[in-house]
Amino acid sequence: MEGLIFTYKDIILEFLFELYVFYTLITWKLNRASRFWHRAIGGLAVILILAFGVAAVYQLCGQTVVGRIGVYLFLFAATMVHVWLCFEEPFSTVLFCCSVAYAAQNLCYKFHLMAWCLGLAFRLYESWGANFNLYYRILYYIFFAAVAAAVYFLFIRPQVRHISSWRMDYRLLAISVITLIITVILCSIEDIYFAKLSVGAENVFDRPEYGVLRQTGNLFSVACCSIVLLLASRTVEQRELKQEVEYLQHAIRQSERQYEISRDTIELINIKCHDIRYKLGTLAAQGGALEGDAMADLQESISIYDARIETGNQLLDVLLTEKSLYCEQNGINLSCMADGEKLDFMEGSDLYCLFGNVLDNALEAVKAIGQRERRVINLVVKSRGDMLIIQADNYFDGSLTFQDGLPVTTKEDKGYHGFGMRSIRMIVHKYEGELTTYISGDVFHLNILFSGSPAGHS
Repeated sequence: MEGLIFTYKDIILEFLFELYVFYTLITWKLNRASRFWHRAIGGLAVILILAFGVAAVYQLCGQTVVGRIGVYLFLFAATMVHVWLCFEEPFSTVLFCCSVAYAAQNLCYKFHLMAWCLGLAFRLYESWGANFNLYYRILYYIFFAAVAAAVYFLFIRPQVRHISSWRMDYRLLAISVITLIITVILCSIEDIYFAKLSVGAENVFDRPEYGVLRQTGNLFSVACCSIVLLLASRTVEQRELKQEVEYLQHAIRQSERQYEISRDTIELINIKCHDIRYKLGTLAAQGGALEGDAMADLQESISIYDARIETGNQLLDVLLTEKSLYCEQNGINLSCMADGEKLDFMEGSDLYCLFGNVLDNALEAVKAIGQRERRVINLVVKSRGDMLIIQADNYFDGSLTFQDGLPVTTKEDKGYHGFGMRSIRMIVHKYEGELTTYISGDVFHLNILFSGSPAGHS
Protein backbone atom coordinates (compact mmCIF):
# COMPACT_ATOMS: atom_id res chain seq x y z
CA MET A 1 0.00 0.00 0.00
CA GLU A 2 2.78 2.43 0.95
CA GLY A 3 4.51 1.88 -2.36
CA LEU A 4 1.32 2.51 -4.26
CA ILE A 5 0.75 5.82 -2.48
CA PHE A 6 4.21 7.19 -3.14
CA THR A 7 4.36 6.13 -6.78
CA TYR A 8 2.02 8.97 -7.70
CA LYS A 9 2.83 11.43 -4.89
CA ASP A 10 5.45 13.46 -6.78
CA ILE A 11 3.01 14.32 -9.56
CA ILE A 12 0.33 15.32 -7.05
CA LEU A 13 2.74 17.43 -4.98
CA GLU A 14 4.07 19.22 -8.06
CA PHE A 15 0.53 19.95 -9.21
CA LEU A 16 -0.49 21.35 -5.82
CA PHE A 17 2.68 23.43 -5.53
CA GLU A 18 2.15 25.01 -8.94
CA LEU A 19 -1.56 25.54 -8.30
CA TYR A 20 -0.94 27.28 -4.96
CA VAL A 21 1.69 29.51 -6.55
CA PHE A 22 -0.97 30.88 -8.87
CA TYR A 23 -3.57 30.95 -6.10
CA THR A 24 -1.20 33.23 -4.21
CA LEU A 25 -0.52 35.46 -7.22
CA ILE A 26 -4.19 36.00 -8.02
CA THR A 27 -5.65 36.27 -4.49
CA TRP A 28 -3.10 38.44 -2.68
CA LYS A 29 -5.39 41.46 -2.89
CA LEU A 30 -8.52 39.71 -1.67
CA ASN A 31 -9.95 40.52 1.76
CA ARG A 32 -8.53 38.01 4.19
CA ALA A 33 -10.73 36.23 6.71
CA SER A 34 -10.04 36.32 10.43
CA ARG A 35 -7.29 33.96 11.60
CA PHE A 36 -6.07 33.81 8.01
CA TRP A 37 -2.79 32.03 8.67
CA HIS A 38 -4.44 29.40 10.88
CA ARG A 39 -6.92 28.69 8.12
CA ALA A 40 -4.22 28.68 5.42
CA ILE A 41 -1.79 26.35 7.19
CA GLY A 42 -4.45 24.05 8.67
CA GLY A 43 -6.26 23.82 5.36
CA LEU A 44 -3.05 23.04 3.50
CA ALA A 45 -2.38 20.13 5.87
CA VAL A 46 -5.86 18.76 5.16
CA ILE A 47 -5.30 19.16 1.41
CA LEU A 48 -2.06 17.15 1.59
CA ILE A 49 -3.79 14.34 3.47
CA LEU A 50 -6.60 14.28 0.92
CA ALA A 51 -4.09 14.33 -1.95
CA PHE A 52 -2.26 11.24 -0.70
CA GLY A 53 -5.61 9.54 -0.17
CA VAL A 54 -6.92 10.10 -3.69
CA ALA A 55 -3.52 9.13 -5.13
CA ALA A 56 -3.79 5.79 -3.37
CA VAL A 57 -7.39 5.23 -4.52
CA TYR A 58 -6.47 6.22 -8.08
CA GLN A 59 -3.67 3.68 -8.37
CA LEU A 60 -5.60 0.93 -6.60
CA CYS A 61 -8.53 1.34 -9.01
CA GLY A 62 -6.32 1.52 -12.10
CA GLN A 63 -5.03 4.53 -13.95
CA THR A 64 -8.00 5.39 -16.15
CA VAL A 65 -9.09 8.61 -17.84
CA VAL A 66 -12.19 8.84 -15.67
CA GLY A 67 -10.08 8.25 -12.58
CA ARG A 68 -7.54 10.91 -13.61
CA ILE A 69 -10.32 13.44 -14.28
CA GLY A 70 -11.89 12.57 -10.92
CA VAL A 71 -8.59 13.09 -9.08
CA TYR A 72 -7.99 16.55 -10.47
CA LEU A 73 -11.60 17.66 -10.16
CA PHE A 74 -11.61 16.55 -6.53
CA LEU A 75 -8.33 18.30 -5.75
CA PHE A 76 -9.46 21.45 -7.51
CA ALA A 77 -12.74 21.47 -5.57
CA ALA A 78 -10.94 20.84 -2.27
CA THR A 79 -8.36 23.59 -2.85
CA MET A 80 -11.07 26.00 -3.96
CA VAL A 81 -12.98 25.44 -0.72
CA HIS A 82 -9.71 26.00 1.13
CA VAL A 83 -9.21 29.35 -0.62
CA TRP A 84 -12.85 30.31 0.01
CA LEU A 85 -12.43 29.69 3.76
CA CYS A 86 -9.31 31.88 3.81
CA PHE A 87 -10.94 34.99 2.32
CA GLU A 88 -13.99 37.14 2.96
CA GLU A 89 -15.17 37.08 -0.64
CA PRO A 90 -18.23 35.75 -2.51
CA PHE A 91 -17.88 32.18 -3.68
CA SER A 92 -18.30 33.31 -7.31
CA THR A 93 -15.20 35.51 -7.04
CA VAL A 94 -13.20 32.65 -5.48
CA LEU A 95 -14.41 30.27 -8.23
CA PHE A 96 -13.26 32.66 -10.93
CA CYS A 97 -9.85 33.25 -9.31
CA CYS A 98 -9.21 29.56 -8.75
CA SER A 99 -10.24 28.65 -12.29
CA VAL A 100 -7.90 31.26 -13.76
CA ALA A 101 -5.12 29.92 -11.54
CA TYR A 102 -5.86 26.38 -12.73
CA ALA A 103 -5.66 27.45 -16.37
CA ALA A 104 -2.37 29.25 -15.68
CA GLN A 105 -0.94 26.15 -13.99
CA ASN A 106 -1.90 23.94 -16.91
CA LEU A 107 -0.44 26.46 -19.36
CA CYS A 108 2.92 26.34 -17.60
CA TYR A 109 2.83 22.54 -17.40
CA LYS A 110 2.07 22.18 -21.10
CA PHE A 111 4.74 24.69 -22.09
CA HIS A 112 7.30 22.68 -20.13
CA LEU A 113 6.04 19.43 -21.64
CA MET A 114 6.38 20.84 -25.16
CA ALA A 115 9.98 21.89 -24.50
CA TRP A 116 10.78 18.59 -22.79
CA CYS A 117 9.37 16.46 -25.62
CA LEU A 118 11.32 18.52 -28.12
CA GLY A 119 14.51 17.85 -26.18
CA LEU A 120 13.73 14.13 -26.08
CA ALA A 121 13.29 14.09 -29.85
CA PHE A 122 16.74 15.61 -30.32
CA ARG A 123 18.36 13.43 -27.61
CA LEU A 124 19.49 16.43 -25.55
CA TYR A 125 19.35 14.65 -22.19
CA GLU A 126 21.31 11.46 -22.87
CA SER A 127 24.51 12.89 -21.35
CA TRP A 128 22.92 13.57 -17.96
CA GLY A 129 23.63 10.04 -16.74
CA ALA A 130 23.33 9.47 -13.00
CA ASN A 131 22.43 13.13 -12.37
CA PHE A 132 19.36 12.91 -14.61
CA ASN A 133 16.79 13.50 -11.84
CA LEU A 134 18.73 16.43 -10.39
CA TYR A 135 19.16 18.15 -13.75
CA TYR A 136 15.54 17.50 -14.61
CA ARG A 137 14.34 19.17 -11.40
CA ILE A 138 16.62 22.19 -11.87
CA LEU A 139 15.53 22.65 -15.47
CA TYR A 140 11.87 22.11 -14.60
CA TYR A 141 11.72 24.74 -11.86
CA ILE A 142 13.72 27.30 -13.84
CA PHE A 143 11.35 26.82 -16.76
CA PHE A 144 8.28 26.97 -14.50
CA ALA A 145 9.48 30.19 -12.83
CA ALA A 146 10.10 31.87 -16.18
CA VAL A 147 6.75 30.87 -17.70
CA ALA A 148 4.86 31.64 -14.48
CA ALA A 149 6.36 35.15 -14.40
CA ALA A 150 5.33 35.72 -18.03
CA VAL A 151 1.79 34.45 -17.37
CA TYR A 152 1.50 36.66 -14.30
CA PHE A 153 2.54 39.88 -16.04
CA LEU A 154 0.59 39.16 -19.23
CA PHE A 155 -2.67 37.80 -17.82
CA ILE A 156 -2.98 37.79 -14.04
CA ARG A 157 -1.56 41.13 -12.93
CA PRO A 158 -4.05 43.24 -14.95
CA GLN A 159 -6.92 41.29 -13.38
CA VAL A 160 -6.01 41.67 -9.69
CA ARG A 161 -5.70 45.49 -9.57
CA HIS A 162 -9.21 46.01 -8.19
CA ILE A 163 -10.20 42.41 -7.60
CA SER A 164 -11.81 43.15 -4.22
CA SER A 165 -14.32 45.49 -5.94
CA TRP A 166 -15.28 43.07 -8.72
CA ARG A 167 -18.95 42.50 -9.36
CA MET A 168 -19.14 38.99 -10.75
CA ASP A 169 -21.44 38.26 -13.67
CA TYR A 170 -22.45 35.16 -15.61
CA ARG A 171 -19.78 35.68 -18.26
CA LEU A 172 -17.01 35.35 -15.69
CA LEU A 173 -18.63 32.28 -14.19
CA ALA A 174 -18.97 30.75 -17.67
CA ILE A 175 -15.28 31.38 -18.30
CA SER A 176 -14.50 29.63 -15.01
CA VAL A 177 -16.43 26.52 -16.07
CA ILE A 178 -14.80 26.51 -19.51
CA THR A 179 -11.39 26.80 -17.90
CA LEU A 180 -12.05 23.85 -15.64
CA ILE A 181 -13.40 21.63 -18.43
CA ILE A 182 -10.56 22.37 -20.85
CA THR A 183 -7.70 21.95 -18.40
CA VAL A 184 -8.96 18.79 -16.68
CA ILE A 185 -10.30 16.76 -19.60
CA LEU A 186 -7.61 17.53 -22.20
CA CYS A 187 -4.74 17.08 -19.78
CA SER A 188 -6.13 13.81 -18.39
CA ILE A 189 -6.84 12.24 -21.78
CA GLU A 190 -3.44 13.16 -23.19
CA ASP A 191 -1.45 12.01 -20.18
CA ILE A 192 -3.18 8.64 -19.91
CA TYR A 193 -3.11 7.60 -23.55
CA PHE A 194 0.33 8.93 -24.43
CA ALA A 195 1.76 7.25 -21.33
CA LYS A 196 0.47 3.94 -22.75
CA LEU A 197 2.11 4.67 -26.11
CA SER A 198 5.50 5.50 -24.55
CA VAL A 199 8.37 3.04 -24.75
CA GLY A 200 11.22 2.90 -22.25
CA ALA A 201 10.36 6.26 -20.69
CA GLU A 202 7.34 8.52 -20.69
CA ASN A 203 6.95 10.65 -23.85
CA VAL A 204 9.50 8.52 -25.73
CA PHE A 205 7.82 6.91 -28.74
CA ASP A 206 8.92 4.31 -31.29
CA ARG A 207 6.94 6.01 -34.05
CA PRO A 208 7.61 9.68 -34.90
CA GLU A 209 3.93 10.37 -35.67
CA TYR A 210 3.14 9.72 -31.99
CA GLY A 211 5.58 12.44 -31.02
CA VAL A 212 4.03 14.83 -33.52
CA LEU A 213 0.56 14.01 -32.21
CA ARG A 214 1.73 14.54 -28.62
CA GLN A 215 3.14 17.97 -29.45
CA THR A 216 -0.03 18.86 -31.34
CA GLY A 217 -2.07 18.02 -28.25
CA ASN A 218 0.28 20.07 -26.07
CA LEU A 219 0.06 23.00 -28.44
CA PHE A 220 -3.73 22.78 -28.53
CA SER A 221 -3.87 22.81 -24.73
CA VAL A 222 -1.57 25.84 -24.60
CA ALA A 223 -3.75 27.64 -27.14
CA CYS A 224 -6.95 26.83 -25.25
CA CYS A 225 -5.57 27.96 -21.89
CA SER A 226 -4.14 31.13 -23.44
CA ILE A 227 -7.50 31.94 -25.01
CA VAL A 228 -9.31 31.37 -21.71
CA LEU A 229 -6.86 33.58 -19.81
CA LEU A 230 -7.12 36.23 -22.50
CA LEU A 231 -10.92 36.12 -22.41
CA ALA A 232 -10.84 36.40 -18.63
CA SER A 233 -8.56 39.43 -18.68
CA ARG A 234 -10.58 41.11 -21.44
CA THR A 235 -13.83 40.46 -19.59
CA VAL A 236 -12.42 42.01 -16.43
CA GLU A 237 -11.16 45.01 -18.39
CA GLN A 238 -14.57 45.52 -19.96
CA ARG A 239 -16.17 45.21 -16.54
CA GLU A 240 -13.84 47.85 -15.12
CA LEU A 241 -14.49 50.14 -18.09
CA LYS A 242 -18.23 49.73 -17.60
CA GLN A 243 -17.89 50.62 -13.92
CA GLU A 244 -15.76 53.62 -14.82
CA VAL A 245 -18.31 54.87 -17.34
CA GLU A 246 -21.05 54.44 -14.75
CA TYR A 247 -18.97 56.47 -12.29
CA LEU A 248 -18.34 59.21 -14.84
CA GLN A 249 -22.01 59.37 -15.77
CA HIS A 250 -22.84 59.65 -12.09
CA ALA A 251 -20.30 62.48 -11.77
CA ILE A 252 -21.94 64.29 -14.68
CA ARG A 253 -25.36 63.98 -13.04
CA GLN A 254 -23.90 65.25 -9.78
CA SER A 255 -22.39 68.20 -11.65
CA GLU A 256 -25.80 69.06 -13.07
CA ARG A 257 -27.34 69.10 -9.61
CA GLN A 258 -24.38 71.08 -8.26
CA TYR A 259 -24.90 73.64 -11.00
CA GLU A 260 -28.53 74.15 -10.00
CA ILE A 261 -27.52 74.66 -6.36
CA SER A 262 -24.69 77.05 -7.27
CA ARG A 263 -26.92 79.00 -9.65
CA ASP A 264 -29.58 79.55 -7.00
CA THR A 265 -26.97 80.48 -4.39
CA ILE A 266 -25.20 83.01 -6.62
CA GLU A 267 -28.49 84.55 -7.69
CA LEU A 268 -29.47 84.94 -4.04
CA ILE A 269 -26.10 86.53 -3.20
CA ASN A 270 -26.39 88.92 -6.11
CA ILE A 271 -29.93 89.93 -5.09
CA LYS A 272 -28.86 90.56 -1.49
CA CYS A 273 -25.78 92.51 -2.54
CA HIS A 274 -27.86 94.57 -4.95
CA ASP A 275 -30.36 95.33 -2.18
CA ILE A 276 -27.60 96.37 0.21
CA ARG A 277 -25.99 98.60 -2.40
CA TYR A 278 -29.40 100.18 -3.15
CA LYS A 279 -30.05 100.82 0.54
CA LEU A 280 -26.60 102.38 0.98
CA GLY A 281 -27.30 104.68 -1.93
CA THR A 282 -30.66 105.63 -0.42
CA LEU A 283 -29.07 106.25 2.96
CA ALA A 284 -26.42 108.51 1.43
CA ALA A 285 -29.08 110.44 -0.53
CA GLN A 286 -30.99 111.07 2.70
CA GLY A 287 -27.87 112.46 4.35
CA GLY A 288 -27.11 109.47 6.49
CA ALA A 289 -23.54 108.25 6.72
CA LEU A 290 -21.43 105.59 8.28
CA GLU A 291 -18.00 106.06 9.75
CA GLY A 292 -15.15 105.74 7.22
CA ASP A 293 -13.88 102.30 8.28
CA ALA A 294 -17.37 100.88 8.61
CA MET A 295 -18.32 102.13 5.17
CA ALA A 296 -15.12 100.69 3.65
CA ASP A 297 -15.75 97.31 5.26
CA LEU A 298 -19.31 97.26 4.04
CA GLN A 299 -18.30 98.23 0.51
CA GLU A 300 -15.67 95.48 0.49
CA SER A 301 -18.18 92.95 1.73
CA ILE A 302 -20.64 93.68 -1.06
CA SER A 303 -17.90 93.82 -3.72
CA ILE A 304 -18.68 90.13 -4.17
CA TYR A 305 -21.43 91.37 -6.44
CA ASP A 306 -18.76 92.64 -8.83
CA ALA A 307 -17.12 89.24 -8.99
CA ARG A 308 -19.79 87.91 -11.29
CA ILE A 309 -18.39 86.75 -14.64
CA GLU A 310 -20.44 87.06 -17.81
CA THR A 311 -19.47 84.98 -20.85
CA GLY A 312 -22.74 84.75 -22.75
CA ASN A 313 -23.47 81.25 -21.39
CA GLN A 314 -25.49 81.22 -18.19
CA LEU A 315 -24.20 77.86 -17.00
CA LEU A 316 -20.57 78.83 -17.59
CA ASP A 317 -21.23 82.16 -15.86
CA VAL A 318 -22.40 80.36 -12.73
CA LEU A 319 -19.44 77.98 -12.70
CA LEU A 320 -16.80 80.66 -13.31
CA THR A 321 -18.38 82.98 -10.74
CA GLU A 322 -18.32 80.19 -8.18
CA LYS A 323 -14.68 79.38 -8.93
CA SER A 324 -13.65 83.05 -8.94
CA LEU A 325 -15.09 83.46 -5.44
CA TYR A 326 -13.09 80.43 -4.32
CA CYS A 327 -9.96 81.90 -5.92
CA GLU A 328 -10.56 85.22 -4.16
CA GLN A 329 -10.69 83.47 -0.79
CA ASN A 330 -7.53 81.43 -1.46
CA GLY A 331 -5.27 84.04 -3.03
CA ILE A 332 -5.48 82.59 -6.56
CA ASN A 333 -5.60 84.72 -9.69
CA LEU A 334 -8.15 83.33 -12.19
CA SER A 335 -7.83 84.97 -15.60
CA CYS A 336 -10.69 84.16 -17.95
CA MET A 337 -11.50 85.16 -21.50
CA ALA A 338 -14.38 83.01 -22.67
CA ASP A 339 -16.86 83.29 -25.50
CA GLY A 340 -19.55 81.21 -23.83
CA GLU A 341 -22.02 81.55 -26.69
CA LYS A 342 -19.86 79.17 -28.74
CA LEU A 343 -20.53 76.41 -26.20
CA ASP A 344 -24.28 76.18 -26.75
CA PHE A 345 -23.83 72.91 -28.69
CA MET A 346 -22.93 71.07 -25.45
CA GLU A 347 -25.44 69.63 -23.03
CA GLY A 348 -25.53 71.55 -19.77
CA SER A 349 -24.38 68.64 -17.59
CA ASP A 350 -21.45 67.91 -19.95
CA LEU A 351 -20.37 71.55 -20.05
CA TYR A 352 -20.50 71.93 -16.28
CA CYS A 353 -18.62 68.66 -15.72
CA LEU A 354 -16.00 69.51 -18.38
CA PHE A 355 -15.09 72.98 -17.11
CA GLY A 356 -15.60 71.95 -13.48
CA ASN A 357 -12.97 69.21 -13.80
CA VAL A 358 -10.59 71.45 -15.78
CA LEU A 359 -10.73 74.18 -13.12
CA ASP A 360 -10.73 71.81 -10.14
CA ASN A 361 -7.54 70.12 -11.39
CA ALA A 362 -5.90 73.51 -11.92
CA LEU A 363 -7.04 74.78 -8.51
CA GLU A 364 -5.65 71.69 -6.80
CA ALA A 365 -2.28 72.26 -8.49
CA VAL A 366 -1.88 76.00 -7.81
CA LYS A 367 -3.23 75.78 -4.27
CA ALA A 368 -0.16 73.72 -3.34
CA ILE A 369 2.18 76.48 -4.61
CA GLY A 370 3.71 78.74 -1.96
CA GLN A 371 4.62 81.75 -4.15
CA ARG A 372 1.56 83.95 -4.62
CA GLU A 373 2.76 85.23 -8.00
CA ARG A 374 2.64 81.67 -9.41
CA ARG A 375 -0.86 80.94 -8.12
CA VAL A 376 -2.31 81.77 -11.52
CA ILE A 377 -4.84 80.02 -13.76
CA ASN A 378 -5.56 81.12 -17.33
CA LEU A 379 -8.68 79.97 -19.14
CA VAL A 380 -9.48 80.85 -22.75
CA VAL A 381 -12.47 79.86 -24.87
CA LYS A 382 -12.29 81.23 -28.41
CA SER A 383 -13.27 80.43 -31.96
CA ARG A 384 -11.00 80.51 -34.96
CA GLY A 385 -12.76 79.95 -38.26
CA ASP A 386 -14.85 76.83 -37.86
CA MET A 387 -12.81 75.63 -34.88
CA LEU A 388 -13.51 76.12 -31.18
CA ILE A 389 -10.47 76.19 -28.92
CA ILE A 390 -10.40 75.74 -25.15
CA GLN A 391 -7.09 76.38 -23.40
CA ALA A 392 -6.24 76.10 -19.71
CA ASP A 393 -2.79 76.79 -18.24
CA ASN A 394 -1.56 76.72 -14.67
CA TYR A 395 1.68 76.47 -12.72
CA PHE A 396 2.46 73.37 -10.69
CA ASP A 397 5.12 72.11 -8.30
CA GLY A 398 6.73 68.68 -8.40
CA SER A 399 6.73 66.36 -11.39
CA LEU A 400 4.10 64.83 -13.63
CA THR A 401 4.09 61.55 -15.49
CA PHE A 402 1.82 60.83 -18.45
CA GLN A 403 0.02 57.65 -19.50
CA ASP A 404 -2.12 57.40 -22.64
CA GLY A 405 -1.71 61.15 -23.13
CA LEU A 406 -3.08 62.08 -19.69
CA PRO A 407 -1.26 63.00 -16.48
CA VAL A 408 -1.27 60.21 -13.92
CA THR A 409 -2.80 61.14 -10.58
CA THR A 410 -0.28 61.80 -7.83
CA LYS A 411 -2.64 60.56 -5.13
CA GLU A 412 -1.86 57.26 -3.45
CA ASP A 413 -5.25 55.68 -4.11
CA LYS A 414 -5.01 55.61 -7.90
CA GLY A 415 -7.97 53.27 -8.20
CA TYR A 416 -10.44 55.93 -7.07
CA HIS A 417 -8.72 59.09 -8.32
CA GLY A 418 -7.75 60.30 -11.76
CA PHE A 419 -11.34 60.21 -12.97
CA GLY A 420 -11.27 63.98 -13.58
CA MET A 421 -9.00 63.83 -16.61
CA ARG A 422 -10.71 60.71 -17.94
CA SER A 423 -14.06 62.45 -17.55
CA ILE A 424 -12.74 65.41 -19.55
CA ARG A 425 -11.52 63.09 -22.31
CA MET A 426 -14.81 61.20 -22.40
CA ILE A 427 -16.82 64.41 -22.83
CA VAL A 428 -14.42 65.78 -25.46
CA HIS A 429 -14.66 62.54 -27.46
CA LYS A 430 -18.45 62.59 -27.12
CA TYR A 431 -18.48 65.81 -29.16
CA GLU A 432 -15.80 64.51 -31.56
CA GLY A 433 -13.13 66.81 -30.19
CA GLU A 434 -9.43 66.34 -29.49
CA LEU A 435 -7.72 66.66 -26.11
CA THR A 436 -3.99 67.23 -25.62
CA THR A 437 -2.09 67.80 -22.40
CA TYR A 438 1.60 68.58 -21.92
CA ILE A 439 4.00 70.46 -19.66
CA SER A 440 6.41 73.25 -20.48
CA GLY A 441 8.79 73.95 -17.63
CA ASP A 442 6.61 74.36 -14.56
CA VAL A 443 3.42 75.09 -16.50
CA PHE A 444 0.73 72.53 -17.29
CA HIS A 445 -1.15 73.04 -20.55
CA LEU A 446 -4.52 71.58 -21.50
CA ASN A 447 -5.88 72.14 -25.00
CA ILE A 448 -9.25 71.08 -26.40
CA LEU A 449 -10.13 71.46 -30.07
CA PHE A 450 -13.56 71.06 -31.61
CA SER A 451 -13.39 71.25 -35.39
CA GLY A 452 -16.06 71.41 -38.08
CA SER A 453 -19.45 72.61 -36.89
CA PRO A 454 -19.70 71.95 -33.13
CA ALA A 455 -23.29 73.08 -33.11
CA GLY A 456 -24.11 70.04 -35.16
CA HIS A 457 -22.71 67.58 -32.57
CA SER A 458 -25.13 65.68 -30.42
